[in-house]
Amino acid sequence: MKVPAYISHRPLTFITHCLIALLFIVVATGANAAHQQTDPTKAQKQQEKLRRKSAPLTDDEIEEARRRLSELGYWLDTQAKGRDASLRHALIAFQKIEDRKRTGVLTREELEALRTAQPPLPQEEGYPHIEVDLQLQVLFVVECDDVPLLVLPISSGSGKLFTESGVTRRAITPTGRFKVIRKIEGWRKSPLGLLYYPNYINGGVAIHGNPSVPARPASHGCIRIPMFAAEEFSQIADIGMEVIVYDDFIP
Repeated sequence: MKVPAYISHRPLTFITHCLIALLFIVVATGANAAHQQTDPTKAQKQQEKLRRKSAPLTDDEIEEARRRLSELGYWLDTQAKGRDASLRHALIAFQKIEDRKRTGVLTREELEALRTAQPPLPQEEGYPHIEVDLQLQVLFVVECDDVPLLVLPISSGSGKLFTESGVTRRAITPTGRFKVIRKIEGWRKSPLGLLYYPNYINGGVAIHGNPSVPARPASHGCIRIPMFAAEEFSQIADIGMEVIVYDDFIP
């Protein structure tokens, strides 16, 4: 008996399609394996890239970072070397301005960012003054002592409620245009704690050194700066010098 064509041809066509698909998979797999065998340098390059990225920074690279931060205007202790406190504070100021994660930790990634960064710009130029940017939490010393720019991280008023001498108020750093009206050398004990080389700009609000300068607002209203720069800052901030404190714009 003769088998109808529509019955005999369909199974054969299906099997043919399956064999072709299987052959395509085998060929593609073999080609990929052959490519991997003939191009080992790609994997080696990736491994080398990961190794360089995770390798600790050398002393020369750390000094390069210090030099680059100083060139950009970030305030460092020029007498120190390596990963001292001033490097951490300068790096935090850099990270704040560049909108990077505020770690204060020098990594290879941060070094690469420093290599391509541009100097930060204050909002006003052309005369000696101090600017405090509450939004970025940084302070600019502009054109003082023949230095175009010095940048420090700060910690200003936290915005939280606190009580002093039976009066409860909010920890706010006032904005506006002020002048340095009074200075004290060394430590001063205030009702809210110790201030190092305070420079008063508005009542009891001062720019002063403090051992704790976190990367966020945390003070009772004063403007905290790192200890290593406090004495020299006080020498720069002459009585009568203008101090501009702003949030997102200069009032």
